[in-house]
Amino acid sequence: MIELIKIRENKNIAEQAANWFHQKWGIPLEVYQESMRDCLQNKNIVPQWYLAIDNGVIAGGLGVIENDFHNRKDLTPNVCAVYVEEDYRCQGIAGKLLQYVCDDMKKQKIDTLYLLTDHTSFYEKYGWEFLCMVQGDGEPDMSRMYIHQL
Repeated sequence: MIELIKIRENKNIAEQAANWFHQKWGIPLEVYQESMRDCLQNKNIVPQWYLAIDNGVIAGGLGVIENDFHNRKDLTPNVCAVYVEEDYRCQGIAGKLLQYVCDDMKKQKIDTLYLLTDHTSFYEKYGWEFLCMVQGDGEPDMSRMYIHQL
């Protein structure tokens, strides 16, 4: 059975989570480690990190950061690094993670989230709306920015 967890409430898994996100996205490990440390210090609402765990195995995860490497610094905070392991796809885990993060951010008095993606219809299934095209840092092509009002 899949369990959804908040890194801030499960400090013991932060290093494993940083490694997992690093392997999935190729962003330097140190970036994830620093963000997880910031999350654990509970000084600010953002950043936050969330995992879907199946019997101790990370099945999926996502984060909330100020800016997901794009030129629209005014569109914040951003859901980022959404990933579900192949063996766990098509089971609703991404949708559950997205709902979990939205519920948590709403409790923290955040009323709007943004999400940068190249997907063209996936996030609409979960109540996200296309907002505009934005330029990703170092990316030649524009990417889709979605918005979700909580």
